[in-house]
Amino acid sequence: MKIDPKHLAQLSVIVEAGSFQTAADRLGLTQPALSRNMKALESRLGATLFNRNGRKSIPNALGLRLSRNGQAIRLAEEQASVLADQSAQGAVGELRIGAPPIVAGRFLSSAMARFIRQNPNCVVEMRTGLVHELRTMLERGQVDLVLGPQTLAEPSDGLEFEPLIDDRVGIMCRSGHPLTTRRQVMPSDLEAQVWLVHSRGSLLRQQTEAAMMASGVTSMHIVCETDSIRSVLEIVGDTDLITTMPRATTASYLEDKLVFLDFDHPQFHRPLGAIRRARSSASPIEDRFLSTLL
Repeated sequence: MKIDPKHLAQLSVIVEAGSFQTAADRLGLTQPALSRNMKALESRLGATLFNRNGRKSIPNALGLRLSRNGQAIRLAEEQASVLADQSAQGAVGELRIGAPPIVAGRFLSSAMARFIRQNPNCVVEMRTGLVHELRTMLERGQVDLVLGPQTLAEPSDGLEFEPLIDDRVGIMCRSGHPLTTRRQVMPSDLEAQVWLVHSRGSLLRQQTEAAMMASGVTSMHIVCETDSIRSVLEIVGDTDLITTMPRATTASYLEDKLVFLDFDHPQFHRPLGAIRRARSSASPIEDRFLSTLL
């Protein structure tokens, strides 16, 4: 037996309103039209839904039970309408993003927390990886968007880059490190230091070595390398080792324990942005998330 769900929803309004006329007004129907719908429902069921006493129609036990089903239908319709409106505004859907470990730290997680609070109906998936891993994720469609440095997006690989911020690289050390007292840090000062560097496959490692060479630093005394951002920050904070980190995405970790030296070079330029497959159009949910980063 197939019952028109619209008739059940109307039945629930009649029960709530207490009369056919009031229910008809709420539904934007005439009272005769609503009465015809209820008679059609009774005919379909082969049972009455109301005990009629003169002009009054009082729902019987079956009418009350079915009205609860009608109420559930109305609630589902209202929820669907809300979700449709939110989807049109970019507030519901699925967000699949990838990022290098440094970007995926506090910089991205803080923005993610704000986004989730503002878009509770959106399902978020965040994955981390090194350059080749992130490219593979994009190629395979495992993520729709990567947040990373421009050097990750090679046009020859069919990738497009949308800049967001300049996350230029800086040389980091602990507060109170002897280099912090220098009015000007020279390449010879950096050659005399002990370094902690990032893993050999990372873009940051490649950029650091290129910038040091361009700055006149002919050798780096490396005693530790890691792909763990937490290890970098903790080791540098507790030793005289120095390292390089992107300034913008690391700023929230500095507190009183870590500082960036006053040393810069054009090679430290590091645009950070959104990377997508070429000809892949941005969804409203992606644009909504990117706006939280600016």
